[in-house]
Amino acid sequence: MKMSSNLFRPLPIALAAMLSFSATVQAQSLIDLYEVARGYDASFISAKAQYEANLAKANQTLGGILPNISLGSTASRTNASVSYDKAPASNGENTFGVYSANVTMTQPLYRPAVWATYKQGGRQLLQATAQFEAAEQELVVRVTQTYFDLLSSQDSLEFVKAQKKAVAEQLASAKRNFEVGTSTITGVRDAQARYDLTHAQEIAAENDVRIKTLALGLAVGRSDIRAKPLRDNSKLIDPPKDPMDTWVSQSEVMSPIVRQSQLALDVAKLEVDKAFAGHLPTLDGSIVYGGTRNFGGTSTSPLTTTASNHVLNPSASLTLSVPLFAGLTTQYRIRETKALEQKATADFDNAKRTVAQNTRSAYLGLIAGLSQVKAYEAAEASTQSALDANKLGYSVGVNINIDVLNSQSQLYQTKRDLAKARYDVLVGTLKLRQATGTLTPQDLEPINQLLAP
Repeated sequence: MKMSSNLFRPLPIALAAMLSFSATVQAQSLIDLYEVARGYDASFISAKAQYEANLAKANQTLGGILPNISLGSTASRTNASVSYDKAPASNGENTFGVYSANVTMTQPLYRPAVWATYKQGGRQLLQATAQFEAAEQELVVRVTQTYFDLLSSQDSLEFVKAQKKAVAEQLASAKRNFEVGTSTITGVRDAQARYDLTHAQEIAAENDVRIKTLALGLAVGRSDIRAKPLRDNSKLIDPPKDPMDTWVSQSEVMSPIVRQSQLALDVAKLEVDKAFAGHLPTLDGSIVYGGTRNFGGTSTSPLTTTASNHVLNPSASLTLSVPLFAGLTTQYRIRETKALEQKATADFDNAKRTVAQNTRSAYLGLIAGLSQVKAYEAAEASTQSALDANKLGYSVGVNINIDVLNSQSQLYQTKRDLAKARYDVLVGTLKLRQATGTLTPQDLEPINQLLAP
């Protein structure tokens, strides 16, 4: 998966500015807010920066296997006093200069530790990719969860308002019946108590909407949030076609968490190889091309020698290094890396078990959620029928006021539970894909199509 893979184009700057500062705010879809979150969410931006840093760190391991080329140069000037026992007439001072330059290329030929480090770099690069995929999947789920939390809170507020209106009508009816003597004061007090309770619930629901709006705004960095609701009676997603074991098997291969643990185990095994390499010899080859130029003779040349000379001295060499004793450092380093390898193996096993368990939980939760939606839909119809029957019974004097109030409360509670169950199903399908490691931003498109235009 490429880091820059992106299904949806970012909002143009002008459009984003218009949406941010326009007094008439339009509702944003799930995809719109997800795209904004990619450029604002601090944890996602941090994960992206860490990904780029890990890529650069992994590529640094190339330096151990590629040639190293360096340029060296020296220049000196010497004023020497020279005396000759057999030629006193030649005694005096001699000033001469030396300039040398060389280009050296060194190529590791046999360095087991360096090659193990290079292989580790490849695993670390794959680890960085898996880490970024996990961060991207977490952002998809987090934005979707926050989006539907807001919708659920808004639905709860609307249902409480509708219930309050219905209770107010029932309260007025109870008062009229009491005034004409067809009911007792108990019915009025029951209705008044239920009205006060729904009023308190309305205050709490209004505050919850504010909190959920702030939470979604924090995720995308905007204060003009208006989420699009689901279409009325829109058909939800289909249940998973594959059995649970298929999803679990897929998670053990595709999950970024499992892949990171597997790669960490590979790195630990290579670290053991690096430790063993402390007992092995190393061989390097080097080529040096350079020369020396003398000006004004040398310290051993007579003063009469004023000519300069130029000497080229290219060379090639092999350097063999055999470790003999390192104060037991290598032996204890091997013990350390073997213990860390055992830890990485245990972490890998734990990651597979955890991901498998999370996948099973997500799968069963999604299946149960779909069944729960159907059950709540049936319950909604049943409670509506019960309410109608209680209203009719109350009007003819068979039922009392509390029966109607209880039926109203049950109906609106069922409506709230149904709405939340629908949102949980949509988030649940993303969590199932996240658990298996197959979640991508493209999976938001089917859910986005269920929103009202």
